[in-house]
Amino acid sequence: MPESATATQPKPLPQPRDPHLRELANCIRVLAMDAVEKAKSGHPGMPMGMADIATVLFAEFLRFDAEDPHWLDRDRFVISNGHGSMLLYALLYLTGYKDMTIEQIERFRQVDSKTAGHPEYRHADGIETTTGPLGQGLGNSVGMALAERIMNASFGDALVDHFTYVFMGDGCLMEGISHEAISFAGHLKLGKIIAFFDNNAISIDGATSLSVSDDQSARFRASHWHVQEIDGHDTDAIRDAIRAAQAVTDRPSMISCRTIIGFGLPTKAGTQKAHSDAPGEEEIAGARKLLGWTFPPFEIPANLLAEWRAIGAKGRPSRMAWADRVKAAPDGLRQDFERRTRGELPEGWRGAIAAAKQEFLASGKDMATRQASGAVLNHLFDAIPELLGGSADLTPSNNTKAKNQVEIRPGEYKGSYVHYGVREHGMAAAMNGIALHGGLVPYGGTFMTFSDYCRPAIRLAAMMEIRTIFVMTHDSIGLGEDGPTHQPIEHLAALRAIPHLAVYRPGDPVETAECWEAILDAPRRAALIALSRQPMPLLRRDPGAENRSAKGGYVLLEASGGARKLTIMATGSELHLAVEARETLQKEGIPTAVVSMPCRLLFEQQDAAYRRAVLGETTARVAVEAGVEQSWDRYLGFDGRFIGMHEFGASGKIADVYKKFDITTDAVVRAARDVVKQVHG
Repeated sequence: MPESATATQPKPLPQPRDPHLRELANCIRVLAMDAVEKAKSGHPGMPMGMADIATVLFAEFLRFDAEDPHWLDRDRFVISNGHGSMLLYALLYLTGYKDMTIEQIERFRQVDSKTAGHPEYRHADGIETTTGPLGQGLGNSVGMALAERIMNASFGDALVDHFTYVFMGDGCLMEGISHEAISFAGHLKLGKIIAFFDNNAISIDGATSLSVSDDQSARFRASHWHVQEIDGHDTDAIRDAIRAAQAVTDRPSMISCRTIIGFGLPTKAGTQKAHSDAPGEEEIAGARKLLGWTFPPFEIPANLLAEWRAIGAKGRPSRMAWADRVKAAPDGLRQDFERRTRGELPEGWRGAIAAAKQEFLASGKDMATRQASGAVLNHLFDAIPELLGGSADLTPSNNTKAKNQVEIRPGEYKGSYVHYGVREHGMAAAMNGIALHGGLVPYGGTFMTFSDYCRPAIRLAAMMEIRTIFVMTHDSIGLGEDGPTHQPIEHLAALRAIPHLAVYRPGDPVETAECWEAILDAPRRAALIALSRQPMPLLRRDPGAENRSAKGGYVLLEASGGARKLTIMATGSELHLAVEARETLQKEGIPTAVVSMPCRLLFEQQDAAYRRAVLGETTARVAVEAGVEQSWDRYLGFDGRFIGMHEFGASGKIADVYKKFDITTDAVVRAARDVVKQVHG
């Protein structure tokens, strides 16, 4: 059958090549349709269609141990088509993951259950990543496969040597991120990733021919993947294809599996009605008859459950042998491996931050924060070898490559810097996969305006609470001549709106070092650091030992000559404007404090007394930032004034652009006088 053909399901079902494997696969099918029916929502089609593939993979190939879901050298299994989450939940229950009980299966899609509509990382053991936005899981899997090769290059086959398997659907391959991920994996020759394409020719609207006619196999071959095409319900073909894919070491592999969506449903299989509708009692009764399943809802017969539990335990000897190899490794190698596996940074790494600060103080020069960040990374990389840097083809501009970092190349993974190419979305998703894999701390850079291309992956990093670090340079109209298409205006406010994402915007080189320290100090927090193109003065000339930026906001300069009458708040490249305005206002007899707010999230985590002390009692406040006002309103109140952007930017010299939009010291002073007069008379 050609790859683009629409599959139809004969009645009755054809005899399987291996009836026993079909019985095991039917355990997945009935749990999926029963859970979706009880919830009256969900997606039974993918789990029922891919059950045969999953059964062969788990029973005969996947190396895992349900008793210890976190050992580093386990194989990874990801469903990029995350709407088919019941496939994963059924597998976790059947193979004996302790927190995936039959009660959780019955509570599918209910509040506070472990069985959310799409898989959510940390909701239950065995969920390797949060998927749902189509294609993200594929991007994550590429990152996991890259992390495996990098860790293997450092620690050898004895400690790190495993596969990453990913299920994906037609929607994943229509999303743009798939193009970036597929191209990147093929370029790097990531031979330890095997992707299974659920080629069922059905989408929500109907046949995929309504909207797509790509030859997916040719597309993967063009990106240097090893490609096979099989019947996804033929267990012998599935087995042979996985063996062939595992034997290919210099290319990633894609297995295009012709499947019937909703396999077993008597009237809906092979149609869009199987994709995301609750089947209905009559349809389920018919499916039970077709599948030869005589047991009531949510009941798995003891003999089949016992066999599935044995599958969940079959990897135990491999895990124990691996643990023995770890113990037998040379002390230094073993200690480094175990530390990195735990996600702990090396002792003394903060010395790199102190050294960077001293470098800035000794120089005293004006410096763009992107350059300051690069200087910090020069110190950090020598102290933290697991840092894995990269950029979306903007390395010289982002300053993301430390002087001692070695570049990773196709087939050569003993390095610490990745050229992601112009693939911002793919880069961000891959970094999430690297962070999830463990053993590495990924960071990657692009221009701030292109955070829009990364945003879905940034959002998922924040949702998963993982240490993925997004380096965004050229963070304002200070980008200058490239003009409004490249000048981020609304981006800071939009990114600050993402829950749990720490958005940093340092105002001088010392703050830049402190922000990096705060980022690395939080293993369960995604971070984005916004950095300037243009130079700015060193404001913190006596930084002291305390990391003041770690509180998110602090009083950089307190008012003098009386009680505070005015608070000026600022971040990044506008912080020096606030300092300069304060000098003028103090001379005019207006006691003025300058508050630096490099990270709003961290500031909000401080207690109310601290926040009141920083902001001051006066309602006369001015905020200055070369972005939109949103996110400042809560601090400005009804009386405050904002100096910033109210429209898109313009092309020109940096100083001219700032003057055009009236983001200047004089503008801050005028706003300050106005608000002080209004509040204090």
